[in-house]
Amino acid sequence: MTKLADCLPADRDDAVLIGRLALPEGPTPVLVREGRCLDISRFAATVSEALADADALKTAVGQDLGAIDDLGLAASFAEASPGAARMLAPVDLQCVKASGVTFAISAIERVIEERAQGHADRARDIRDALQARIGADIASVKPGSRSAADLKTALISDGLWSQYLEVAIGPDAEIFTKSPALSAVGWGDEVGVRSDSVWNNPEPEIALVCDGQGRPVGATLGNDVNLRDFEGRSALLLGKAKDNNASCALGPFIRLFDDAFSLDDVRKAEVSLVIEGRDGFTLTGQSSMSQISRDPLDLVGQVIGKHHQYPDGFALMLGTMFAPVADRDAPGQGFTHKVGDRVTVSTPTLGALVNEVTTCDQAPAWTLGIAGLMHNLAARGLLRGAA
Repeated sequence: MTKLADCLPADRDDAVLIGRLALPEGPTPVLVREGRCLDISRFAATVSEALADADALKTAVGQDLGAIDDLGLAASFAEASPGAARMLAPVDLQCVKASGVTFAISAIERVIEERAQGHADRARDIRDALQARIGADIASVKPGSRSAADLKTALISDGLWSQYLEVAIGPDAEIFTKSPALSAVGWGDEVGVRSDSVWNNPEPEIALVCDGQGRPVGATLGNDVNLRDFEGRSALLLGKAKDNNASCALGPFIRLFDDAFSLDDVRKAEVSLVIEGRDGFTLTGQSSMSQISRDPLDLVGQVIGKHHQYPDGFALMLGTMFAPVADRDAPGQGFTHKVGDRVTVSTPTLGALVNEVTTCDQAPAWTLGIAGLMHNLAARGLLRGAA
């Protein structure tokens, strides 16, 4: 059985963590500090509200639920006691945004999807040709710079320009909505791919969590599940490729920024991925945040500002350099998920996010929306000003 206690940060005693538990009374924000798990719902009814005053949150008091090691939290796809508490995604009212094509290798893979028109068997030859021509060049340029403009001119002349290269090295980042408020799944949940997708993969990422002013207050791990065949057929299918039932996983906790953990730790993080299939297939990968083309703060600045506000805050997935190309079945077919794959995204400072793959139509339906949450919080007397 996968246990939460085994998936916490390596320096857990120095970490201040905030997350959400599904308790019998309803979704509950919790704070983990010095190994103790505190129900802070009387301090703040939602994680969004709690993060609006992150400094006060770090010293908040609440009902002591016990040592985090003793809570017996286990992955929901494993055997668990009936009615036992389980983890939820650590965000609630925040919109989940994502930034794409933020690493050179992911830019190349998006171009491959586009040129292969969603057919995995065409990808290998296209990949070899593109790597030979632009692999080194694209990794060395700063997006929006003069050298990026010069490379764009050269690629257009060669007939190699793509809309994906535009967001990889142009001035404007690709920012999209990955998941509406309350729809993300958490640590230990099943994560979904569409049943009509035949070419898909996980995307192991770090997500910055920002308050309503756009200030990064912490970070968590994410899996931005991607349907390569859908997006490869047309970039206009991005919404269908990215936003589906259970297609966004976050967790296990948000680690708050403090003296022991800062944005610089995010900038230098090494994010690891392990996929373990029921068929015996294993795939490992790594994403080095030091190789990101745009600084995390630059990406945050392209999400929020005078053109767009997020009063409840937002989580921003920063992108990944991981794009699996190893053949799983037939030669030249590359990698795609199978039901039952166990996916682990990890980095020492944030712990490990563990999920098991199913199809979107078989994953538990998303049923608790904002209205349902508000009714629940009101019935519990947790909404300020409620009668």
